[in-house]
Amino acid sequence: MKKIRNPHSDIAPTLGNYVRSIRAGSTLYVAGCTAVGTPAENEDVIAQADATLNRIQAIVHAEGAGMSDVVRLVVYVTDMDAFRPRQPEFEALMERYFQGQYPTSTLVASPGLARPNLLIEIEPTVVL
Repeated sequence: MKKIRNPHSDIAPTLGNYVRSIRAGSTLYVAGCTAVGTPAENEDVIAQADATLNRIQAIVHAEGAGMSDVVRLVVYVTDMDAFRPRQPEFEALMERYFQGQYPTSTLVASPGLARPNLLIEIEPTVVL
């Protein structure tokens, strides 16, 4: 199966030695995205989630797909106790970006992400 690697450096620069997305057949695997390098990088979890979902949307569109083509999200948060009361705000973001065409989703508590100021990371899988 042919694999197409795309760094998407203009949309979401990586912090390490890896590629942002790999298209394998009709599936697009996207590395976890964060708010790194955006104005929201040092903001609260909802601002970071918004910037991250915006970045994911840009990657999805660059690959010729739409947010309704996202079939799976894995969401990592560093402080579940702080995130839970903000869940309604996160759900509102999900509605704004997915407009009712929600992907499956897993929420995971993580003790830390690539940088200590990051509060959320989202990893999407897309069927093209």
